[in-house]
Amino acid sequence: MKGLEENSPVVPIQEIAEYVQNVRLRQIVGSLKLATKTLGLMKDLVSREPWNTAEELLTLIRGQGRFLAEALPHDIVVANTTRRVMKIVREEYDSSRVAHFDDGQSILSLHKLVTQAADPERDDYSKPMPGLKNALVDHLSEIETELETTGDSISAQAAEHIHSAELIMTIGYSRAVEKFLRKAAETRPIEVVVVECAPDCRGQQLAANLGRAKIQTTLISDAAIFAIMSRINKVIIGTHSVLANGGLQAVCGTYSLALSAKHFSVPVIVLAPTYKLTPVHLCNYEQGDFNILGNTEAVLPFKSLAARFTKAYNPLFDYVPPELVTLFITNNGSNAPSYIYRLIGELYHPDDNQL
Repeated sequence: MKGLEENSPVVPIQEIAEYVQNVRLRQIVGSLKLATKTLGLMKDLVSREPWNTAEELLTLIRGQGRFLAEALPHDIVVANTTRRVMKIVREEYDSSRVAHFDDGQSILSLHKLVTQAADPERDDYSKPMPGLKNALVDHLSEIETELETTGDSISAQAAEHIHSAELIMTIGYSRAVEKFLRKAAETRPIEVVVVECAPDCRGQQLAANLGRAKIQTTLISDAAIFAIMSRINKVIIGTHSVLANGGLQAVCGTYSLALSAKHFSVPVIVLAPTYKLTPVHLCNYEQGDFNILGNTEAVLPFKSLAARFTKAYNPLFDYVPPELVTLFITNNGSNAPSYIYRLIGELYHPDDNQL
């Protein structure tokens, strides 16, 4: 489409520039908060900015979304939310066009689904469509409600996957995992082993929270994963993002955890809300662009003598290949890693994979 492939610099609106600054200052933290705030900004773009056709709106959203993606490259959910809004714009436009020309029947017949590639107007978004703005605002409001209930939708499935007296292992701190385990413990006794995830040791926070919830919890070091894995019934983890092939960008230490689970044939269950599914592939196995390097002070103090002669790296993420994952639990249900491509196809349009 005209104007959508241009790589000219985009001037962000004031709200988006302030949003980027707040994220960089860590005033907005957490995938859910980022997704919700990004969706709110995109909703404001739709309702407040001047546009006449879906093509103009897609160009506007793509420009602002590209700025966000370049300014916050490691916050994958920001780009994911932008892509989903663009898919909604396309869907609402196509639905309005079909309803306008097919006597209000917005559901495409099987014949039309087969022959839609031959429709010359299918990818033409340059025509004004009455009522499109109101339809988009209503649809985006529904997505906001979906985001608010994401945690409850995932935790509601806990009883299906965790059984009585099972020993569960997890790593680091994840709000989704904490809520999931709390929900399971309401109806049955469970025991949890939490890997502390050094050097940040965020697993200590999860262990403390579960302990206060009267859940029997054991905190172990990363080095003890393999030794205790033979006793574990299930591994339940969160993730930073789910890549297009079903692989994970997860907290550092998850790869060794998944390898240990595979060795002992322990199922690995990943809690992944749909806004974490991304149509991005791992293009560099050395993970230079994939990762973030954190502070190494906790491992090698800067003032120590060894620091003068040693290079230390503290990567924040691991890549976990899909063959090490048993099941994904999203807010829409449970799926195998091989089905992730289908979920991504339902969430995003192929033309929007590259903002």
